[in-house]
Amino acid sequence: MTDRKTTVADLLTATVPMVRTLHLEYLETGADRAVLRLPDQPEYHNHVGGPHAGAMFTLAESASGAVVLAAFGEHFSRAVPLPVTAEIHFRKLAKGPVTATATLGRPAADVIAELDAGGRPEFGIDVAIRREDGAVTGEMTVVWTLRPND
Repeated sequence: MTDRKTTVADLLTATVPMVRTLHLEYLETGADRAVLRLPDQPEYHNHVGGPHAGAMFTLAESASGAVVLAAFGEHFSRAVPLPVTAEIHFRKLAKGPVTATATLGRPAADVIAELDAGGRPEFGIDVAIRREDGAVTGEMTVVWTLRPND
């Protein structure tokens, strides 16, 4: 898994400017789950001294993208991954560093079977954003699709 983690983290850091801008850290990446960390950075604080909502959205969306890359990257020659919708709910005040844990919502094999059958599969990835004390400060669902190349 170490090789996959390095590959996913390096690829997303190199190709997604906001990942570099926010200094996101990849703690875990896999085909079913990814964990990313947003360090506490005063330049990205909001009016109450916690991470700005836009930074937390980017953290969560990036965690979902890491799952997509790990789960479906070998199929990108025949389909392009695209987010379809994203919905975020802010639950508690976030302070300090926060982590986002993203989890694939349906088996990857089912998504690939739909793609193989000529469909354009959609699948959800649920993300929980947590403070260091473990409290959930936000929840996000990103629905992704694999758009077949024509």
